[in-house]
Amino acid sequence: MKVGIVGASGYAGEVLVKLLLRHPRAQLAAVTSRTHAGKPLAQVIPSVRGIDRGLKFSESDPAALAAGDIPLFFLAVPHGTAAAFAKALVPAGKRVIDLSADFRVADLATYERYYGPHPAPELLAQARYVLPELTAPAWKTEAKLVASPGCYPTSILVPLVPLLRDGIVTREHIVVNSLSGVSGAGRKVEETYLFVERAESAKAYGLVKHRHLSEIEEQLALLTGAKTIIQFNPHLAPMRVGIATTITVPAAPGATIDALYASWRKSYGAAPFVQLLPAGETPDTAAVLGSNRLDMSAVHDPRTGNFIITSAEDNLVKGTSGQAVQTMNLWHGWEETAGLI
Repeated sequence: MKVGIVGASGYAGEVLVKLLLRHPRAQLAAVTSRTHAGKPLAQVIPSVRGIDRGLKFSESDPAALAAGDIPLFFLAVPHGTAAAFAKALVPAGKRVIDLSADFRVADLATYERYYGPHPAPELLAQARYVLPELTAPAWKTEAKLVASPGCYPTSILVPLVPLLRDGIVTREHIVVNSLSGVSGAGRKVEETYLFVERAESAKAYGLVKHRHLSEIEEQLALLTGAKTIIQFNPHLAPMRVGIATTITVPAAPGATIDALYASWRKSYGAAPFVQLLPAGETPDTAAVLGSNRLDMSAVHDPRTGNFIITSAEDNLVKGTSGQAVQTMNLWHGWEETAGLI
């Protein structure tokens, strides 16, 4: 099946290119970039030399893409920009997987509180937020436009949702500390992201009102049936890729670490991209580098009565592009793991 990538020269786009060029069921047929239009794909992404199929970047023209014969597009462009393509592609009958934040938040007022005016509110009702391990399968027949989750939310929702559903943890005073590699900020030239500024340096940012908080709390409510407030503290870490998340959450009365792992096994026993590590063995971002896997584990602290949950993922694969390919696989009835490790 032919697929296209809008915005293929960014970090997420580059990972999508590499995954789709080797995918057994998808044929990468179009890569767009306003900056690199006309250039050979391998010139801009040298790591695909020899497998690039002679592809060249084309202009990012929504109308032209909508009129073509490619049935599915990945939107790997910033929020605000993605909506312009969705407005052209979805009415033309194309399937769209959006990697931006434009359609991740279903409630318009919540979106506008975190992002400002919505660029395409008329499409919100058609969008489906899909985290493959957690979203009910009805989306596969209902959706025309899929919002792919953010990297931080994936590392938080996958561990936390089953435990809230099963009453293993309480909703009071959930504290989440996450560390992200610099690639999470996207491919841009700013002093903050220069090597000499980030090496040997780690700092918190976006405290109190990080944009992903809107997505996380909305999905916690939708997936667990009750409003859930978390304290989310993101940090920028001196590494290229990776998300390491630590969740401190009070154990429900009588809940044990065995009950916690039983809840996880019930939810993820057949999930190919969720790995449960033994209690006390904490995940490492180096171990998930390049994979579509999320590793997680938990311990119980009898002194505080808290569970301490840790997870790790590659922010550009399971946190972004790999998860989008996983969604494509499920959407078309292919093997969920096709083209992924």
